[in-house]
Amino acid sequence: MTKAELAYELVRERVLRGDLLPGAVIPQAALAAELGVSTTPLREALRRLMTEGLVELDAHRDARVTRLTVEEARDLVEIRRSLDPLAAALAAERRTREDLALIRRTADELLPLRADPGPVELLTHRRFHAAIYSASHNELLVQTLDGLWDKADRYRRLALEDGRTDEDLDRTHSEHLAMVDAIAAGDSRAASDVMLAHVDASLGARAVARLTTVAAQPVDPSPRGIRGVRA
Repeated sequence: MTKAELAYELVRERVLRGDLLPGAVIPQAALAAELGVSTTPLREALRRLMTEGLVELDAHRDARVTRLTVEEARDLVEIRRSLDPLAAALAAERRTREDLALIRRTADELLPLRADPGPVELLTHRRFHAAIYSASHNELLVQTLDGLWDKADRYRRLALEDGRTDEDLDRTHSEHLAMVDAIAAGDSRAASDVMLAHVDASLGARAVARLTTVAAQPVDPSPRGIRGVRA
């Protein structure tokens, strides 16, 4: 791994984990020193993150973490409402015995997502959904959904700041089990319907609602009011 690749992986992880807050200026000299690289590979890493929409660079070489917006949150949910049910339906039609074993195993490993989840909790959900995507045996669809997942994680963290009720957790658990059952039964219609309901009630959808409410509120001109939203 080159220094630029290492910097890319480390900075990307910090952005997605919320250590670098949305809207925050990235202190490049201090961050490069902390990562043990020069500013040159760090700049290369930041340019790569800019192409993914996670970082913004201006003409003065300043870097800032991309803000969370209601428009992007809405776009992510709209795309997932189409692609996730498609992946689930194809998985029900095309899954192999090995695919089904992986889906069941990752379902058993799922950990509840509560406020401020760690990487492990988030990873269990990614693995479960990735197992379903993979079972679709549509490589372009898998790549697209995998790319969307990283962007969506920032909005999941935002939604989790409001906490989750036991009812929320029970509903999500039931949807996961229903998806496994539908895919195992080869019922593409049921798999698609359950996945659509899952997306509509997802943390991403809750983030849209929260950001819409924030956008409708009067602007607070104080320094406290103009800080970036924490992911």
